[in-house]
Amino acid sequence: MSSQDPYNSKNRLLAALPKEEYERLLPNFELISLEFKQMLYVPNEPIEYIYFPENGVVSLITIMENGESIEVGTVGNEGMVGLPIFLGATTIPGEAFSQVPGSAMRMKAEVFRREVIPGSVIYGLLQRYTQALFNQISQSTACNRLHSIEERFCRWMLMTQDRVGSNEFTMTHEFLGQMLGVRRASVSVTAAVLQKAGIIQYSRGKMTITDSPQMQNIACECYGIIKTEYDRLLNNSEKF
Repeated sequence: MSSQDPYNSKNRLLAALPKEEYERLLPNFELISLEFKQMLYVPNEPIEYIYFPENGVVSLITIMENGESIEVGTVGNEGMVGLPIFLGATTIPGEAFSQVPGSAMRMKAEVFRREVIPGSVIYGLLQRYTQALFNQISQSTACNRLHSIEERFCRWMLMTQDRVGSNEFTMTHEFLGQMLGVRRASVSVTAAVLQKAGIIQYSRGKMTITDSPQMQNIACECYGIIKTEYDRLLNNSEKF
C-alpha cells in the first residue's frame, strides 16, 4: 500500500484518472525515491517494475555496439517508465535510468499486467500516452538533426524545469553532452554563453535557469510542440 495521499498524485497521468480508477489502483503502488543514475531497467533483462515519476527525469537510452550511448527519450511527471510492459514485451535492448533525482509511484510488472487491461480507464489513457511519447521521440530526432546546440540545450532545460517543478536541478556538462549527442566541450561553450547572458547559472553540477522567458525565446519550436501534445493528452484526452 502506498503512503501517497489518496487522489493527490503528482504524476499527471495518474492525476488524469477518474477518482474511482485511481483508488482502484492505489493499493498496488509503492512510493519510492529515485536516486541520481539509478538504473530502472537494463538491456535484454526482464522489466520488473513500471514507474510513474512524480518529479525528476528518467532517460531512455539506446546503446551502440561500440559502447556509445545516446538519449532517445525522456520521461517526467507527464508519463510512465516501463511502456514495453504495456505493449506486451518483457525486455528491451535499451536502458532507462534516473537522470534527475525525484520520487515515483512504482508497481510490479506482473500486477500491472493484471490490473491494466483493455477496457480499463488507465488502458485507454496509456494508449494516448504511447502516441504522445512517440511524438516526443520523433520531434527530438528531427530537432537533433536540424537545430543548433544552443536551441536544443534550451529545449532540454525547459522540459526539465517543467518536470521537476523547479528552476534548479542537478546536471553535469558531461551528462548533458550524452543527452544531446554532442561533445562535453560543446556543452561547456554553450553553457558559458548562456551564463554570460544571464539566462542560467551553473556551479558544481547545479544548473539554475535564471531567465526562463529568454530561454524560451532561444529554444526551438520543438519545446512548444512537445509540451502542447502532452497538455492535449492530459487536459482533454477525449480529443487527443
